Amino acid sequence: MDDELPRLNRAILAREIPPGMLADQARDVLFPQLPAVDGLTAEQARQLVVRLGFVGASVARHYQEWNPGGKESPERAFDGLEVDGRPFREYFAGLAERTGCGHYGRDSYASLVRWNVGTLEVRRGPELMSVLPGVFDDGRIRSYTGTPGEERFFLLIKKSEAIELAVNDLLAPLSGDPAGLVTDEALERVRVATALIEAMRGLFLEFASLPPGQSMPDEHFLDVFRQFAVHWTRDDIPPSGALDPESLKRDFLLGINLPGYDQQARRLFPALLDHERQALEELMARPTLPEQLLSELGIGPDEIPDAAGVVLGRHPGLADWYRLLAAHARAAGAHLMLSKKFLFKPQHRRDLAGQGDRPLVSNRRGTTGMNETFLERLTRARQEHPLAPLRSALSVETAEKTAGPEVPSAASVSVALVG
Repeated sequence: MDDELPRLNRAILAREIPPGMLADQARDVLFPQLPAVDGLTAEQARQLVVRLGFVGASVARHYQEWNPGGKESPERAFDGLEVDGRPFREYFAGLAERTGCGHYGRDSYASLVRWNVGTLEVRRGPELMSVLPGVFDDGRIRSYTGTPGEERFFLLIKKSEAIELAVNDLLAPLSGDPAGLVTDEALERVRVATALIEAMRGLFLEFASLPPGQSMPDEHFLDVFRQFAVHWTRDDIPPSGALDPESLKRDFLLGINLPGYDQQARRLFPALLDHERQALEELMARPTLPEQLLSELGIGPDEIPDAAGVVLGRHPGLADWYRLLAAHARAAGAHLMLSKKFLFKPQHRRDLAGQGDRPLVSNRRGTTGMNETFLERLTRARQEHPLAPLRSALSVETAEKTAGPEVPSAASVSVALVG
């Protein structure tokens, strides 16, 4: 399955074989070999969810691309496809339940990225900061067409999530901590979290700077990779980077100045895992860390803009918190830059040339519906944090010189596959 599916997808996209051959091969060769759901362990179910997620997306894509009206009735792609006496989507839903994680009844971010890519470790120097497991130990990264660019992209996204996990593991214990947010221990956590976020930003910038042959060519991203993120049913949620739970958690820990952001996050809940939904609900119910910080220090909403230098002199630990929030905003800016480079700018060029959009998955917006304008609003909202008025008294460079202990270096952070 891991080798044959990419080969068939490449052949179909090159018009070397009929598009229906993939569904035929799945029905006649693959599906009769699959086990009954009840006989699988949770780990085996997760592995099969990953593999069949790619199969289902491929069958759905080719059906919708080659059949008039296929996009309006995506579930018809699976007509006649049965596994163990059950319709394919019903079998897949049974697998998803068997994982024990509350996985969605179709491919998702969790299966395509986190479970698919091997286990990652984040270290700061020799110190282990986080471990983000996969469900395979064979060193492979499964993909739609088996191209290095797809594998590199999945690895980049999981690396960023692994760093985000390390950041959240540092910051989450501070939420509601009675010891306070300006103790030496709290500020050290903030400094290390800042270094980690800067390292994640560095991953984005490095990937964007690579030539197409070492990252992913625009044409492949737009015309091949994204076009597998089709609907399986009309109202489902296709996989998307917007479903990265650690990124959502960081937003609710640090706050985001955008009304309705919690409703936007909840709209994605069906495609998240059970423990991710629970963690996000808990964070949404608490004050953000900046709100908690200002309350702890007795700083009113107008005090910083009116007397930033005085407030900073009275509470020097605010410099560390400012630097964390600034790094958070810069990382969002780098992510937006990646979206513009690989998605929005190439599509703008196509629009100017009169080439239009792709008929299956639009390249004018993300798969969860967020367009360029909305992503720009999200980035500005992260920049407009409660400590932003300190910019008038403290640049990031000045903060690094005056905020007490030396800021940890992002260069000391490494992310690597293990096993």
